[in-house]
Amino acid sequence: MVQLASGAQVSGRLPSAKPVFPWVTTAARVVLAAVLIVAGALKIGAPALSVQAVRAYQLLPESLAQVVGYGLPVVEIIAGLLLLVGLFTRVAAGAGGVLMVAFVIGIGSAWARGLRIDCGCFGGDGTLAAGQDPNYFWELARDIGLLACAAWIVVKPVSRLSLDSALGFGGTREPVDEDGPDEDRDDRV
Repeated sequence: MVQLASGAQVSGRLPSAKPVFPWVTTAARVVLAAVLIVAGALKIGAPALSVQAVRAYQLLPESLAQVVGYGLPVVEIIAGLLLLVGLFTRVAAGAGGVLMVAFVIGIGSAWARGLRIDCGCFGGDGTLAAGQDPNYFWELARDIGLLACAAWIVVKPVSRLSLDSALGFGGTREPVDEDGPDEDRDDRV
């Protein structure tokens, strides 16, 4: 209850930003999912180019570069699809976040070592076209932004329009705010 200067009293809780969080998580899910699905889909049809792109970073031994080159598109698509439908959201976002950390390290390392490569993030073999310069700054900015999306989802996994909420995973369903935000709601999934 709040006592006003005029002597009147107002009961009830003040509105908070918490009901917005599930929608923010939904937006983060869709953005991260779209990027992962598109990146994986553009690479999965040409796995040899994906392996070549991994080799261009000169970070992994040949046998590991092949595993990463062939496996990365599959992991990207699976994580992206799970995020898109909102199933096992926290785990899928964690996988997406790990991928983004790996991409940031790879791109940052290439930039620091003076390599002139294409990131291969959306297909290609990692080579630049004639006269093309690396675009490391914007690639890092994009991946750091996507990492922020993944981190948000891991911290606040409850979202709208998700199978996790519809199935009640984590003891939560889509919140209904008839009486305002529920301060005791559990955000764990």
